[in-house]
Amino acid sequence: MEHHIKNDFLRISVKQTGAELSCIESVRSGLSYLWNGDATFWPNHSPVLFPIVGGLKNNSYFYKGQSFSLPRHGFIRGNTNITLTAQTENSLTFGLVADEASLMVYPFQFEFSITYTLFANRLVVSHLVKNTGDEDMFFSLGAHPAFACPLHAAERYEDYYLEFDKPETDSTWVLSAEGLVTEESKPTLHNTNVLHLSRTLFDHDALIFKNLKSRQVSLRSTKSQQVLTVQFDDFPYLGLWAKPNAPFVCIEPWLGIADSVETNQDIETKEGILCLKSKHHYSAAYTISISE
Repeated sequence: MEHHIKNDFLRISVKQTGAELSCIESVRSGLSYLWNGDATFWPNHSPVLFPIVGGLKNNSYFYKGQSFSLPRHGFIRGNTNITLTAQTENSLTFGLVADEASLMVYPFQFEFSITYTLFANRLVVSHLVKNTGDEDMFFSLGAHPAFACPLHAAERYEDYYLEFDKPETDSTWVLSAEGLVTEESKPTLHNTNVLHLSRTLFDHDALIFKNLKSRQVSLRSTKSQQVLTVQFDDFPYLGLWAKPNAPFVCIEPWLGIADSVETNQDIETKEGILCLKSKHHYSAAYTISISE
């Protein structure tokens, strides 16, 4: 089941399964900005990542000496227990509450919700995590939206580039064959705010940035005027990724990252993990803006 809202600028669709954004379309131009989910390349659009981002070493972690298993990016993605909890003319809210199935793999009582809200030419994606249990809760969350690239048939992937809002000098972190973060970094940005897309840019998996000064990045073309901007003030990490030769690019605001190769697998000391006190809540939002 999909749910739809629109305003004078944008029309969006969200799948109830996984609370996954599945379409961002311009009302004025008819252009579709989100990846269409063609399974030839990648059958997703914009998975929601919770309570972890990336993969775990051996797909498992330890909490208080007990071992638990979680798939890459957690259990919101593809989850059929998601419910639509609220809808207005310009917003959709989806939720998941801890149950017997979640407690088997994640021993914390929680309420998770995600809200998609349209404001003119902007889509704000807001997350709210509540710790409803009696002890500290350890979690992370992130976004994985894939954007169509190129937008126009006459363009090439190489016509596109990412523009950061500040000049950057930063490295990305090399991933192992299992998708874990190694201690090896690769210089990627050298006093520039531009990263050109190419078919080889993601040959070695995602680019993971830990130290960006920028809080927004725009997808632009040298051949057309449309600009898509992702603003991620609440997210310290940024991932960039695409499948080989796929006509999309993922711009991924993250609160955490995959396990390191050297991890002891203790969730309490995992890099990027957050500790939420009992009966407290945590919120984080990012924004997708379309300029035509």
